[in-house]
Amino acid sequence: MFNEADHRWMARALELAGRGLYTTTPNPRVGCVIVRAGQIVGEGWHQRAGEAHAEVVALAQAGGRARGADVYLSLEPCSHFGRTPPCVAALIEARVARVIVAMEDPNPQVDGWGLERLRASGIEVRCGLLRDEARELNLGFCSRMTRSRPWVRLKVAASLDGATALANGASQWITGPEARADGHAWRARSCAVLTGIGTVRSDNPRLDVRLVATERQPLRVLVDARLAVDVDSRLVRSGNLLIATAATGFVDKERELRDHGCGIVHLPDGAGRVDLPALMRELASRSLNEIHVEAGSRLNGALLAAGCVDELLVYLAPTLLGPATGMFALAPLERLADGIKLRITSVTSVGADVRIVARIGKAGAGDGDPPAPETRGPVSAD
Repeated sequence: MFNEADHRWMARALELAGRGLYTTTPNPRVGCVIVRAGQIVGEGWHQRAGEAHAEVVALAQAGGRARGADVYLSLEPCSHFGRTPPCVAALIEARVARVIVAMEDPNPQVDGWGLERLRASGIEVRCGLLRDEARELNLGFCSRMTRSRPWVRLKVAASLDGATALANGASQWITGPEARADGHAWRARSCAVLTGIGTVRSDNPRLDVRLVATERQPLRVLVDARLAVDVDSRLVRSGNLLIATAATGFVDKERELRDHGCGIVHLPDGAGRVDLPALMRELASRSLNEIHVEAGSRLNGALLAAGCVDELLVYLAPTLLGPATGMFALAPLERLADGIKLRITSVTSVGADVRIVARIGKAGAGDGDPPAPETRGPVSAD
């Protein structure tokens, strides 16, 4: 169905889409290549929400040469009015001959309608070329559209024997500078960085992106059941913070936090804790696609137990620390078969350390669970 040239041009569209890895949120990352007589006459990618979509950028570059051309798109073109006009109309008006799409757009406002409108206008449409690679670029967007929850990636840095901190609380730095920079790159691609009150009390982190260049800072999310966060903490003072709590009646404290630019959402689970699945739904309702977790073992364990984690990002340092704090506080099991099943998707050396990316069971965004390609860039947790 697809020939070698088709694969080559779609690979280029995916490469272009990847350029929006850190900037397109809450929109998907999309690339477009327009080919005529075996030559690229226009290409583009979506850079930021509210700005031109990939198709529009490529069509503008191609001009009249788009007529009768083949268009390669990493995602189905939109067929509805949002912040920008529908791209389907632009493709039809340009009178392109053929549109090859990697995957359907899971957004219910699109979801096949874009392809149908193209076909109805007489344009040849093919779909499914490099589908897994396209979905991998937009795991969070697909998750939010199909599951009404973000893609949640839990990051841990530990010694080879699984220690994340010494018994006295010392944890900086278990991993090396390259791993810390790589961790900041994963922060940068996320829509929000989530942590717990225990980490704030022990480390007073900023949880911003510092070790790599970025055009934006992710939202920070704090799970704080009793609303115990110190208003003088770095997390509060720097703003751009959403606090999820189960506490009520702290009118003055809430007012003070809001005065510092913090948002507060009440999500009690009935047992004095924050309802974590409800928090994920809340984050999705705020158009957050990917959540990057950097927390302590208790919140890590609670998120896993609640089924809120899709992927683990684990950095292991070549050192042994002996009895210390572990990665996940999980309930004891009586049977090995009851353990949380993982599927390792990549093992990569990062400086002196090793980075392991693993998916939880069959968790996936949309239909299927595509393999994770190599992701490069900046690192670490506060």
